[in-house]
Amino acid sequence: MNAALAYSVPPGLGGLGHHAADVLATLRDRVHELRVFGPPPPDFGRSRRREQFIPPPAFISEWRRQRTWLRYLHGRYQYEFDSRFGRWLSSELQAFPMDCGYFFTQIARESLLLARERRTYAILDNPNGHIRDFRDKLCRECDRWVKWPYWGHPTEAMVSRVEDEYRIAHAIRVSSSWAKKSLVAGGVHESKIVVVPQTIDTNRFRPGLERRTDGPLRIVFAGSFTLGKGFQYLLRSVARAGADRFSVRMVGATGDPWCRRLLADLGRGLTVVHAPGDPLFAYQNAELFVLPTVHDGFGLVVAEAMACGLPVITTDCCGAGETIEPGRSGWIVPAADELALAAALDHAFAHRNDLEAMGERGREAAVRLNDAHHRSRLGTWVEHEFHARSAEPVVRQHESRPVPNP
Repeated sequence: MNAALAYSVPPGLGGLGHHAADVLATLRDRVHELRVFGPPPPDFGRSRRREQFIPPPAFISEWRRQRTWLRYLHGRYQYEFDSRFGRWLSSELQAFPMDCGYFFTQIARESLLLARERRTYAILDNPNGHIRDFRDKLCRECDRWVKWPYWGHPTEAMVSRVEDEYRIAHAIRVSSSWAKKSLVAGGVHESKIVVVPQTIDTNRFRPGLERRTDGPLRIVFAGSFTLGKGFQYLLRSVARAGADRFSVRMVGATGDPWCRRLLADLGRGLTVVHAPGDPLFAYQNAELFVLPTVHDGFGLVVAEAMACGLPVITTDCCGAGETIEPGRSGWIVPAADELALAAALDHAFAHRNDLEAMGERGREAAVRLNDAHHRSRLGTWVEHEFHARSAEPVVRQHESRPVPNP
């Protein structure tokens, strides 16, 4: 069986890169002949695996470098790049005798259409919830915080492109029940959606040797400093709950110019440090992890922080929040509600001596999520889909076919 895998980010870098690396590792162990369209992983060249890598051509990367002026129009930039990548991918697949395909969203539209024409079974990987809900929430946040039209990702054109992918794909993999509910609320038929949570390396992400509990309570935030991740609610809530009681370490890349200004404005008078890099050290030297996201299909950093023994505060719009036991390993608060977040911070400070035990329970939940059974779920499902479905006639676009959960 010839299978194709396509993604546009380097495997292993960031949340989406980790996701791509996880899928790559799964398929390379389950598929006899695998062709991978996208950047090779860091160990490429040392690997003796069977897969063949076809990296994107130089003109796509060159286009990215030539369009640096679009950094202020990130949504348009992302749409143009993904569309170009998608057209290249489809042209490459024309000559490939593909029996099955596994494609990440935003670059998949043209290849999914090709798979339909060939009556080839194709899976779409959708790391977030419904893309229209994502855009709607970001537009509201932008209107509230920066009083400027939303020019980021996703654009309305990208929403239309991805909605086409939802419609054309035979099955859609999401990483949480929350993401599935988001897709269904957006009009995607429930029968084509399967939930397979993401996994992490719990040997690497583990508690540090010792945590101090003196001075301000140490909070860590990891993720891009964008309105979607909710950094603005964290800083406002810290100020409301008592700036002298908390210190905040933020690990990630700064967002657009408007978010950078907002970060500077909201951080005045607070003890805040921020820098890009590996969040592991920050996890192991903090007492509490906070991710006030407004839309996250999983939120890998939540699982990483739990594996490092941290209690977590996140929102009801975070898929990984499903692993939290409210009051025992963390808190779930309504998204975009700084009063509720401030109350949770106040409770954490008042019960500071309980945080270590809460983190231990979170660590146990993270280990259960990543045991051998759960790590095999994606491979078991994909293997079933590829082998059992590739030989079946492909249903028409208006028909539905139940997709079994692994």
